[in-house]
Amino acid sequence: QVPLVESGGGSVQAGESRTLSCVASGSIVHKDIVWYRQTPTKQREEVASIRNGAIVIHEDSVKGRFTVRKDTAKNTVYLQMNRLKVEDTGVYYCNYLWDPAPWGQGTQVTVSS
Repeated sequence: QVPLVESGGGSVQAGESRTLSCVASGSIVHKDIVWYRQTPTKQREEVASIRNGAIVIHEDSVKGRFTVRKDTAKNTVYLQMNRLKVEDTGVYYCNYLWDPAPWGQGTQVTVSS
């Protein structure tokens, strides 16, 4: 398995939006993909995923603010993050739900007040 590649992170102000990208090396048509977040105080945790075409939000704190979109033509899954909060700060990773690939480098999102 080849690691997925995350990108799109950066420094933003609270209340702003940001879209992260997760690019796979092969087709994701039949793949379920999960977005994770790791912070200095928490282990890597599931944030949101797309499973069998359905969006699943795992983290209560992002409900209503984050969503996931899959573009099979580009082998890419996006994490759209709206109304960002300081507590959303962390390194974001993506991976396959089933048969995970080695972890990529993730993308850092820093939200300041």
